[in-house]
Amino acid sequence: MKLSSFADLLASRGLELLPGSSAVPVELLVRLPDRTIAHFTARGTTLRLRLFAEHALANVVIAPECGCADHHPQVGPSRLVVGAHAVPLAERVIDGELTFGWQHHEAGLLRLPDAATHFFTLLENLTRSAAARTTPARALVSVA
Repeated sequence: MKLSSFADLLASRGLELLPGSSAVPVELLVRLPDRTIAHFTARGTTLRLRLFAEHALANVVIAPECGCADHHPQVGPSRLVVGAHAVPLAERVIDGELTFGWQHHEAGLLRLPDAATHFFTLLENLTRSAAARTTPARALVSVA
C-alpha cells in the first residue's frame, strides 16, 4: 500500500493524512475531524499513537547539505513535524515485546498495511476513551 492509497482510505473516514508522514519506517501525521493531530509511530518494539492539539505542529526548514549558496539555495525544503515541546493530549501504546514477543526492531520493519491495522485499533481505543470522559454520567435521582 502506498501513502496515497492510505490517504484515500483515511479520507473515506473523514481523516486527513498530513505531509511529513512516511511509509518506511511508518510514521503518520493525521488530522482528525475535531482538528486534533494523531501522531503514530512504529519504532523498535513499540507502536505509539499520541493525540496533539493542532497548534503542536511546526514547520522545520531542512538546511542544504553543503550549505554553499553557490550550489543550493540558502533555505532548504520544509517538513511538517510535531514540535519538540508539544505535550500530548492522550496516548496509547502497544508494547510489541509483551503482545507479540518482539525482541529487537520488529515494529520498525512493519509495512504500512500491517501498521495501519494497529493505527486504527489504537485510534478507536483512544477516541472511545476520550468520548467516555466527555460524556456526563447519568444518575437515577428518584423513581415516581
